[in-house]
Amino acid sequence: MFTLSDVAIGYIMCRYVSTVNMKRYNFSMPTPKQYHHGNLRQALLDASLSLIREQGHGSFTLREVARLAGVSHTAAYRHFRDKQDLLAAIAQNGFLRLTAYLRKPAPKARTPLDRLQRAGIAYVEFALDHPEEFSVMFSLTLDAAADSEAKEAASGAFTALVEFVQAWKPAVTNQSLDVLTLARIAWVQVHGLAELARKNQIHGLRTRKEILAFAAVATGVLLHGLEFPSS
Repeated sequence: MFTLSDVAIGYIMCRYVSTVNMKRYNFSMPTPKQYHHGNLRQALLDASLSLIREQGHGSFTLREVARLAGVSHTAAYRHFRDKQDLLAAIAQNGFLRLTAYLRKPAPKARTPLDRLQRAGIAYVEFALDHPEEFSVMFSLTLDAAADSEAKEAASGAFTALVEFVQAWKPAVTNQSLDVLTLARIAWVQVHGLAELARKNQIHGLRTRKEILAFAAVATGVLLHGLEFPSS
């Protein structure tokens, strides 16, 4: 028959063995779920793009972004001072990506005209591939001081276009048009096409293949028209 002392000793031994096993096998008591993210800044940017896709960039809050990313709103404020700062970061990433798109096809170009036309088509491709970034890039007012990095990235994209136009300009018949004027003409024409394309508003064109084929025709007509204007 077990005595009270036997039970007490057994209980103590069980507690001891359990503790040893827990330490040996690194067992631990469950704790409340905590969110861990390797790159919280990027997670917040991705969450923002998801919200922009659903509701546009005018209505969501930084608190909503944090909730979607699975973190507290205070964690979000460690990376972005406010919503404007977050949108400026999206714009900055977008302009850097756009510059890469514009420059990527350059090595394949046979002539300066071909390089400029390929850049125009790439501009439309970017709008189709990244419509949320595109909408932020060209609707957000960037502050020269507070959003200096985004402004610099935007300038970099336009600089790439100016470089291509500079190389192509000797072929232009009307030499009274300076490089900046020609770059602006090319930009506004292609930008309008890209804006319509990302909204799927080009009449009769629905697929990516159709839109890019049309972009090739449109940029070709524009540039050849500038090279050989009608008398």
